[in-house]
Formats: sequence, C-alpha cells, structure tokens
Amino acid sequence: MDIKGLLEVLGNPEEPLGMFYTDVEPEEGFSPQPGNLPSAAAEARGEVDFGALFGAHSCVLGHIWRARRQGGAAYFSRERFGCLGGAFYLGFLKPQLEAIVHYVSTGVPGMMEGERYLESPQATRNFFNYIDPRPAPAAYCVFQPLSRFAPGEQPEIVILFGRPEMLSGLVFLASFVTNDLEAVVSPFGADCSYLVTWPLWHLARGNLKAVLGGWDPTARKYHQPDELSFAAPWELFRRMAQRWPESFLTGDTWAGVKKKIALSRRTWEKR
Repeated sequence: MDIKGLLEVLGNPEEPLGMFYTDVEPEEGFSPQPGNLPSAAAEARGEVDFGALFGAHSCVLGHIWRARRQGGAAYFSRERFGCLGGAFYLGFLKPQLEAIVHYVSTGVPGMMEGERYLESPQATRNFFNYIDPRPAPAAYCVFQPLSRFAPGEQPEIVILFGRPEMLSGLVFLASFVTNDLEAVVSPFGADCSYLVTWPLWHLARGNLKAVLGGWDPTARKYHQPDELSFAAPWELFRRMAQRWPESFLTGDTWAGVKKKIALSRRTWEKR
C-alpha cells in the first residue's frame, strides 16, 4: 500500500484524516466543552434548556477544521458533543430530539427559525429514521491525521478534503478498484454525516462506498472555497492506495489534470 505515492499523484493534498472510536480519551486535541447531553425522554418532560444548549453550540466540522489547520486531532463523546446534530450523527444520541426535527425543517413560529433544509417535520423524522446512525461503539469518536496511527492501527473511515480536480481522481479510482459504477455516493445530510454516518450506513449493508460531501450550507464556513470532502471506508481506501499505479493516474490524461490542480492551488493561495 502506497499512501504517499497516491497523495503525490493527486497533487499533494493535505494529509488525510482517519476516523475511529476508542475508549481512551486523547491526551490532546480539539473538542467541545463538556456538557449534559439531553434525551428525548427529558425533552418530553420539559426538562431541556434549549437556550443554553443552542448558546453553547459547537460544530463538529469546526473542531475538525482546527485539527486540519494545526495537524492535530479532534474528538467527541457523550459529554463533549458540541451540538445535538453531531451527537446524533456520531452515535451518541438516539432518537433525535423533536426540537431538532423542527429546527432542520420549519422551525417553531415565535420561538425558533427553521433551517428549511427539509420541507416538513415529518420529512425530517423520516430522514432521521432512515439514516439511523450506528450507536457509538466506544466512548470517543476521534479524527486524526493518518501519520498519528501506530503500526497495526487503522481507522474505520479515511477522509480527504479537496477541490474538484483532485477529487475527480479519487472518484474514478474508487470505481476502478471496485468495478462499482456507483462507488461514490452523495446523499443529503449534515456535514458530519458525510464523514461518518453515511459511509458506515453503506458499509453495514455490505456496500463498499465512498461519500462525497461538504454540501451542508451551515458548515460551508469550515471548508476552503470550492472544497468538498471524500470519505471512504478503510478497506476501500486501502485498495485505492494499493492499486492506483495500475489506473489512469499514471497516464497522460491525469498529467493534464495535475496541471489544473497546481493552477487551482496557486489561484487560491493568492486570495
């Protein structure tokens, strides 16, 4: 497996992140402040202070953004969840609260403006029931650069960030190593669902698929301009890192794309 070679042929994007769950809290990293994660039962009893919860909101992608910029780790738990959406998608909260059902859709007149990402509360409930995140298998969900994994350790998901020229190589390479014409999917979801929930959703159904994400308007501020994410299960990424020399990435067509990758980098570095 040649991860370094794959990154070089893709135009040297930033180091990929690996996502994994562990019962050992990282010694250092970026994480939300501790808080009390409410339950649907507590919500039904009227015991949730939503003003305080929304006031302490801390986006999963924001902490990942900080980890990317400084080369560290970002981690989350039931106590360090940051936002109710992230707690749900990372497997620490189920079922999702009715307040978030309304927040994602129509809101509550006179109380809370909705994001209007889905047309109704029922459509949002249907989505939450459909995506049905896997319960977190350990206490902490951690994102860290691949170089921080010890020999023999491996992540569940590998995540790369980049612009379309570079991502075109990953998308086509995924189909090359799987012979799956739909090896890369791009569904609706919050940004953290693209990195964790959706790849695991497909993997649980026996489908080795990568997820192209970064579409969530709320989290676009945690991406560079024109940047998207590509999240692949470890086995898919392993095949890609092993077999890329057999693919189009060593040909003249890709050499032309690499010139556009370099041009894109120079263009954005000037801004």
